[in-house]
Amino acid sequence: MLKKYTGIVLHTLKYNDKSNIAYFFTKEEGRRSFLFPLRKSRKSAMKSVLFQPLSMVEIEAEVRPHAEIYSVREAKMNYVFRSLPYDPYKSAIALFLSEFLFRALKEEGENAPLFAYLTYSVRWLDVCNAGYSNFHLVFLMRLSRFLGLYPNVENYEDGCFFDMLNACFVTSRPFHGQFLDVEEASHVGKLMRMNYETMHLFAMNRYERRRCLEIILEYYRLHLPDFHEINSFEVLKELF
Repeated sequence: MLKKYTGIVLHTLKYNDKSNIAYFFTKEEGRRSFLFPLRKSRKSAMKSVLFQPLSMVEIEAEVRPHAEIYSVREAKMNYVFRSLPYDPYKSAIALFLSEFLFRALKEEGENAPLFAYLTYSVRWLDVCNAGYSNFHLVFLMRLSRFLGLYPNVENYEDGCFFDMLNACFVTSRPFHGQFLDVEEASHVGKLMRMNYETMHLFAMNRYERRRCLEIILEYYRLHLPDFHEINSFEVLKELF
């Protein structure tokens, strides 16, 4: 039967000379894989724009019982970007976040709050004109809430360590090695106070921003099984 989906592009790969496989996080069923035919006609609806990182696409696909990949009949943009694919800084963020989400979002099944968060965030970045250098940091910290990994920040006070394994602040150094010292723990507290509207008020230099991202990735690595290295991290480090 034919079924309609609205999804966000996480990753694409070449299947053969005539088709691509695209991985989406969909509003209806969470993570899904779709087989897209490649048509060379200029009038084809299935152009490369549909496969850009974090593109939001409406899909009509043929769904068969027990199939892991659905064949796409029609596809069109659900949201047309204003700036994200054309701004080198925004496109680097989109590339990084799409790869991160591809590694992190393994679930199948509807998750309306998570999908709403993703779509809101992507559109916010697209229309933002300035002050978004910390966007990826805020995005990842707030994403942890939807994945059940949000740290306990209630006990934070000056002089605390941050226990990475147990996701909480502690007053004494943990016996295991997975923790942040007092200075770096304070950065976690700062990150938790940021949101998209206020993040430009928190000044960070290049090193601090890079170190915060390293800490966030290590935190996810500790708490998500089979979480692999993010290849686009190096690109992001150079730009920010």
